Order: sequence, then structure tokens, then C-alpha cells
Amino acid sequence: MKVLVIGGGASGLTAALTASEDPHSDVHLAERQARVARKLLATGNGRCNLTNRDMDLSHYHGTAPQFCLPALEAFGVEQTLAWFRSMGLLTVTEPGGRVYPASDSANSVADVLRLTLAGRQNVTLHAGCEIAELRRTKGGFSVRLGDESCLFDRVIVCAGGAAGGKLGGTDLGYRLLTALGHSRTKLQPSLVQLRTEPTWVRSLKGVRCEVRAVLKTDGGRTERAGELQFTDYGVSGPAIFELSRAAAQGGLLLLDLLPDVPAGELTQLLQARQAALPQLALEDLLTGMLHNRLGRTVLRRCGLSLEAPCGSLPADRLPEICRTVKAFALPVLGPMGFDAAQVTAGGIRTDEFSAQTLESRLCPGLYAAGEVLDIDGDCGGYNLQWAWSSGRLAGQLLTGRERHASHS
Repeated sequence: MKVLVIGGGASGLTAALTASEDPHSDVHLAERQARVARKLLATGNGRCNLTNRDMDLSHYHGTAPQFCLPALEAFGVEQTLAWFRSMGLLTVTEPGGRVYPASDSANSVADVLRLTLAGRQNVTLHAGCEIAELRRTKGGFSVRLGDESCLFDRVIVCAGGAAGGKLGGTDLGYRLLTALGHSRTKLQPSLVQLRTEPTWVRSLKGVRCEVRAVLKTDGGRTERAGELQFTDYGVSGPAIFELSRAAAQGGLLLLDLLPDVPAGELTQLLQARQAALPQLALEDLLTGMLHNRLGRTVLRRCGLSLEAPCGSLPADRLPEICRTVKAFALPVLGPMGFDAAQVTAGGIRTDEFSAQTLESRLCPGLYAAGEVLDIDGDCGGYNLQWAWSSGRLAGQLLTGRERHASHS
């Protein structure tokens, strides 16, 4: 069987390696960039958060998130880690369930995949090769690889999504699949920074803090907790990334800057400081509780003079300061674009594929896996687990009928 895998990212490499386990398969992997796994190197800030032990369907999104269950159940976290260990990759699990390579470098993940691929005699890599056209023929598929027109029995589209254009994000997979009769949902950037009204964030660029963030939009309310980083254009960080898919039309972001300190307790702390240090400059009222720049910004936002002594502050202003700390409001202008995004929300409609095999219901012999489909996950290794699981399932290259027969 002659197999073409389009895309050399996480799902494509997994699909190609899986398909090549059949010694009778002649597997060709086409990657439009000069090297495979380039986008993988940037995941997890270069550390590669390759999966998460807290695997639950609630971490996945799309028109029908349950579509990903058969793939995740067939090749779950433990099977994935065992597969990587068989290739020589050692991993560590951090608090919260996030799994990283023991080397703390994404290069290790990419390298074991590349080395394993290079060791497969029945795999041909076509790097720097973009598939411009994929056509159905009577017996399979016709594709132009470089200057040569080639025929394939099966094709697996793992071309990724539109996110991360500078690292290889592309709409190629959508174009190839829609040309063969498939349709897609609306695309939007996800796991991406948010642009906010800049007045109160410019002076906070680089400041990090743990927050509870609430995004209010016309569509409802979304809440996440975690690290936030202020930027000169808005906010970033894991807590923000997980809110971003809900921020396409903007909204209002409310940040609890001290999520572990109840408002009443914070008021008491401020009252005690004011009583003990009445001559203290007001700019230091929140010192020790918040980053100094953030504390001063809160006080400025309350319209207070930072040079005035704490003792001069009327008692009824303390609750206002506490309210600002517990609900620091930022109007959201929208998410940053696809180039900045880690993943694409939306994609090729999953009801046009079998969840059991990832084979097209419209075009037999055609498969799809990974980000090109309308499945996206939360921050924390969930998108890579979907890539490994779906790539593995698609790479098995069994039709629903054949798979049923193999289990009977």
C-alpha cells in the first residue's frame, strides 16, 4: 500500500510512523518547510508540554468535542508515553499533571521522532515540498510531489491549522480537503494573547502574577485561574490563553489580583498597615501584597495621590482599593491574530469523518488528523495529545469495515 501523509508536525509524524509499522506499506511524508517538527519546537515555551495526566473531555472544544474520544481512548496518555519511551524519550510530570521531556527541551521530542523516522526503511521524507493539489482518481489519489506526479492508495491530511504562521501554520489542509468535498467551520485564533484598552497595562509590561480571570461577553461568562503576564498591548499567560477562544468579539476582563485573599481579609490588612504606619507614603500601601508597579497602578486607578501619607486616606477609600484589587477591569478589544496563536479553533467538520478511524465519509481512502479538524484543546498539553492520538488512529489505515472484521 502506498501512503501519503501531508504535514510533518506532531500528528503527521505520528501518522507516518504508525503507517510504516506495516512493512508492506510504502509511506511518503510531505512537509512544506525545510524540516519537520518546527512548530513542535516552540510548544511549551520551548519545553514541549507533550501531554497531561489530567485527561478529560472537558478540556476539548469544537462543534462536537466527543468526536475525539475514540482516538484518546485508543491511544491515551499512558500509551503515548510508553510509545515515546520506546523511542528513548524520558519524561517528567509536573504538579497539575503537565508532562515534559526530562531534558526540559522540545528538541528532545522532535529529535526522537526524527531519528525514528530516519530509521524506517519504508518511509520517504519530502521536505520543502508543498502539495498544491490533491485529486481523486479511480484507484486512489493523484498528487504532484515536486516535478513528479504520483499515485497513492491512501492519503492522510495532517497539515495543521492557520495558527502560528511564522512557524508553519497554513490553510493548506483546509484547501485540500474542501477541494475534495469537505466543509469547515469558522476559524479563530485560540490560546493567544488578548489586546485590551492600553491605559492601565502599558506601565505594567512584564509584570507577572497569579490571578483569577473572568471574561464577560455577550455569550456569557468564562472563568480561569493561573499565571498572567501584562504586555504593552494587553495580557498574556496561561490563564489568558484559556479564555481567548471566547474573546473573538471582545468583552470585559475582570482580574482578581489576589485570588487567595478574601476581600474582608485584605481590607483588614490595609487597615492595620494604615494604623501602624500613618506616615508611610501611599505608594507603598500595597507593598508586599502585589508587585510594586501593579500596586501603584491600582492606587492610581483609584485616583489617589501616591505621595500622600497613608494616614491621610479616608477610611471609606479602603473598600474601593480592595474592590479594584479583586476586580481589576480591562476592556478587551479582541485576541491577537493567527500568527501569535498556538492553535486554531474551528476546522474541517468532524461529522464528515468516522470518529473510529478518522477516514472521510465523503472520500474513501482519505484521512485527517490533528489541528486541521474542528477539535482544539485547552492549554496544558491537550492539543499535542490530540495530535498524537489522532495521528496514531489515522495512521492505522483501516476502514471501519476492516476494523470491525479485525475485532470479530
